[in-house]
Amino acid sequence: MSAKAISEQTGKDFLYKYICTSAAVQNRFSYARVTTETDWDSLTQEHPWLLTERLVVKPDQLIKRRGKLGLVGINLDLQGVKEWVKSHLMKETTVGKAKGVLKNFLIEPFVPHTQEEEFYVCIYATREGDHVLFHHEGGVEVGDVDAKAQRLMVAVDDKLSEEQVRDQLLTHVPENKKEALSSFIVGLFNFYEDLYFTYLEINPLVVTHKGVYVLDMAAKIDATADYICKAKWGDIEFPPPFGREAYPEEAYIADLDSKSGASLKLTLLNPSGRIWTMVAGGGASVVYSDTICDLGGVDELANYGEYSGAPSEQQTYDYAKTILSLMTREKHPEGKVLIIGGSIANFTNVAATFKGIVRAIKDYQGPLKEHEVTIFVRRGGPNYQEGLRVMGEVGKTTGIPIHVFGTETHMTAIVGMAMGHRPIPNQPPMDAHTANFLLNASNSAMTPATTRTASFSEPRTPNDAIPAKKCKAGLPAAKATTLFRKNTKAIVWGMQTRAVQGMMDFDYVCSREEPSVAAMVYPFTGDHKQKFYWGHKEILVPVYKNMADAMKKHPDVDVLISFASLRSAFDSTIEGMQHPQIHTIAIIAEGIPEAQTRKLIKMADEKAVTIIGPATVGGIKPGCFKIGNTGGMLDNILASKLYRPGSVAYVSRSGGMSNELNNIISRTTDGVYEGVAIGGDRYPGSTFMEHVLRYQDTPGIKMIIMLGEIGGTEEYKICQGITEGRITKPVVCWCIGTCATMFASEVQFGHAGACANQASETAVAKNQALRDAGAYVPKSFDELGNVIKTVYDELVANGTIIPAQEVPPPTVPMDYSWARELGLIRKPASFMTSICDERGQELIYAGMPITEVFKEEMGLGGVLGLLWFQRRLPRYACQFIEMCLMVTADHGPAVSGAHNTIVCARAGKDLISSLTSGLLTIGDRFGGALDAAAKQFSKAFDSGMLPMEFVNKMKKDGKLIMGIGHRVKSINNPDMRVQILKDFVKQNFPSTQLLDYALDVEKITTSKKPNLILNVDGFIGVAFVDLLRTCGGFTRDEADEFVEIGALNGIFVLGRSMGFIGHYLDQKRLKQGLYRHPWDDISYVLPEHMSM
Repeated sequence: MSAKAISEQTGKDFLYKYICTSAAVQNRFSYARVTTETDWDSLTQEHPWLLTERLVVKPDQLIKRRGKLGLVGINLDLQGVKEWVKSHLMKETTVGKAKGVLKNFLIEPFVPHTQEEEFYVCIYATREGDHVLFHHEGGVEVGDVDAKAQRLMVAVDDKLSEEQVRDQLLTHVPENKKEALSSFIVGLFNFYEDLYFTYLEINPLVVTHKGVYVLDMAAKIDATADYICKAKWGDIEFPPPFGREAYPEEAYIADLDSKSGASLKLTLLNPSGRIWTMVAGGGASVVYSDTICDLGGVDELANYGEYSGAPSEQQTYDYAKTILSLMTREKHPEGKVLIIGGSIANFTNVAATFKGIVRAIKDYQGPLKEHEVTIFVRRGGPNYQEGLRVMGEVGKTTGIPIHVFGTETHMTAIVGMAMGHRPIPNQPPMDAHTANFLLNASNSAMTPATTRTASFSEPRTPNDAIPAKKCKAGLPAAKATTLFRKNTKAIVWGMQTRAVQGMMDFDYVCSREEPSVAAMVYPFTGDHKQKFYWGHKEILVPVYKNMADAMKKHPDVDVLISFASLRSAFDSTIEGMQHPQIHTIAIIAEGIPEAQTRKLIKMADEKAVTIIGPATVGGIKPGCFKIGNTGGMLDNILASKLYRPGSVAYVSRSGGMSNELNNIISRTTDGVYEGVAIGGDRYPGSTFMEHVLRYQDTPGIKMIIMLGEIGGTEEYKICQGITEGRITKPVVCWCIGTCATMFASEVQFGHAGACANQASETAVAKNQALRDAGAYVPKSFDELGNVIKTVYDELVANGTIIPAQEVPPPTVPMDYSWARELGLIRKPASFMTSICDERGQELIYAGMPITEVFKEEMGLGGVLGLLWFQRRLPRYACQFIEMCLMVTADHGPAVSGAHNTIVCARAGKDLISSLTSGLLTIGDRFGGALDAAAKQFSKAFDSGMLPMEFVNKMKKDGKLIMGIGHRVKSINNPDMRVQILKDFVKQNFPSTQLLDYALDVEKITTSKKPNLILNVDGFIGVAFVDLLRTCGGFTRDEADEFVEIGALNGIFVLGRSMGFIGHYLDQKRLKQGLYRHPWDDISYVLPEHMSM
């Protein structure tokens, strides 16, 4: 949602902080908030004026016309305010149809004034600009300001001047007040623009000889501009409409939504209701609510919400468990129903999102059965068959009644089933599996030589449509009637490889000669080429860092498809419109501030560019071109016959519902000629009327479908076009959102523009107007398909449409990754791993989630146990590992590894190179003795050799005993590292047989030479063998295998890496220069004489 109402206190706080005007604004920041938790003593200390001023008190809960409702206490002292608040606090009040509890109040100083000093001012946004309304008589009895007020429209990008205000708005204002009012109104307008308001009303605005007083204020801001206005807005609390409580679960879902690229919405309407919904898609969620209300379920509808935009499994799980938790808190005598519905997804992997829902159902299976919940599921889209199968399986395994339906069932049919208005089929017909769509019906691998490229109704015309009319000089250029042709080329902004591949697969099945994507633009990499499939072969598509380069090298491109984020979509679209070759731009991003969108619209109108979006999936012209993910994956393209043109064109706001229309039209007519989803924002880049007029002027289109919705007045232009005879083709219309008039409080639906600000903007009013104008309007969305079929059959009967013969499309091989996702193929893995899995929502170490690792405080030793040994080791074992890492961390700069690291660092090499240089010295002579010592001592001990026999044998074989000997330390100067480890091992290990054996060997070797001690490498090696053999976590074979494969040397490598990094950082910090070894430390031994 974009336009959100803010409290009066928040609005005034913004105004007092940021308005710039020469008018003297009085009572700045003089307000106090009262709630159930208010301490009056603290309040008067914070606001001492409460003790001295006469006061006004009123509820601050988005209630309109408080004065007329008797909800304002005027000219009271503090005691009077306390009594007034006490009489109203926590009392249920009815405002219109909404019942709510008063619990938030605002106290302000009372301003004595006359009726002649009260004025009315309001600023609100429309598509063309911002309207400023002013009336010289403000206050409670202002009446119908729309009819009475002076008004001034400030076009997008224009500025408001004091002269304009005086001349056009203040004609009935006394001269002595004009200067203050004109300055204030201009300052108010600039403030409104700067802080991205969409609505701002002050009534009354009082002007006395002292200055300007803002008495009552109502406002909405564009919440999508948060990233622009955060510094000024701060953290805003958006209050719920009066009559609806703010639930913590709503805040939780709103928080999930803010952290996700997907869309997650939840509004609780009646927590005691028996009908709950979990619907995918902003448009579909409204249609399901409409249908429930149409069938008499308005009082039992518990919630409104939607999830869309490909949420992850974890996000869907979090959303689903919130719904299930809410619906299983109190029982209903008739049991409850959960409707898991949705239109046909364009790009969301249905099976992946259903995994999250299935997890939640399993977690709540007990409460769901206890509350007698029945679940109805209907979904379509990528991998939906697998999703429905999994959903059906969970019903069987849990015993919860779950009825599952796919695209063969009308989208809202499950509502009638859930509410008992239609029977539940025993075995619903199922569409063929995704993979079957990819097989040619003739079993021939060859691509058909010809495919149908014209509409069913007539042969193909040379230009496929009437060209755009040329405009007279001085007028804005006319936009093209035909947006897409068989040879249309596009540039895609953003690294959206999946969408581009989908476009190319569509191109291929449409028998296009060349791919529709000429190039991609991605500013975050250098120029390069990206690989895609064109049918069976691979092709390269150029990717440019700079849009200007892409345009220059591809002059045949006239479409720009922008996948830019909401933060960069405005700038990238402006840049795209600087290139005259671009005639159409699709903006996919949702959440672009309305003020930016309006600037884009103005510029597009000036340059004759058609904008589709923002907040859209795009559009499709079967047989010619599709935008991004429109129409879904190839299985849906083929199922809905979108690879060739039909006779029906549609325009919709919703992207998901546009795919549902593809399905309905393919089942009831000869198919789609063209379809566009203009987007769900309040101000879409192009309007219903623009596209309907294009369709009217396109010969191949014989009937038009428009799917409108609550909010805005664009649908009335269609009524006007029909009544004036500009639109003569049959138009089937339906506006979704009819349920809104049945709710007691205002509900903001999934689309930003789906909110009625006046009666004429309701879906009910618009449907009736369209019906009166002569459009074909069904009684409900449930009947839309039947009306479409009736109109189509009439056109066939009178010869307007002549159905053509079907021609099979070319086959396109399925991508390996998608075939694997569907479980159609198997392939041996190139790699196997058993220690870590990062694919889920949480990192897993050897079967243990990372959160558990921290919860159990396993430490570094515990993590090493999981990753190296796949075991959860005992606490003493983890401590021993950490001690080993500590004692091996460093042994000074003189040893070979540290020396190499230092030389590398001083040569200007980076950290990784320097560290690697040091690590490469580790081996049998330096640091690598752990494994060798463990192997030698284990072999001798296990074979039953006495320590003396072992020493003698090694001497006889001429081999060194690994782990014995030290250059500096001796029996008389012991290594404290070994002593520390020995004390710990003796105290904590269950058994130390091999260590004892090694210590006996040390007694023999030190008797010959005092420095032949058991060194730290040898000690760690033998002690680790004891640990592996006696901790209880390993078999003898497993313990020996870890020694054999080099696990123990890993301890030294890991530990000493810390020291090497320390030496690297030390040299850099000391700014040491290039190292050159001194001559006097090199013995030059060259031959005195060499002869040939």
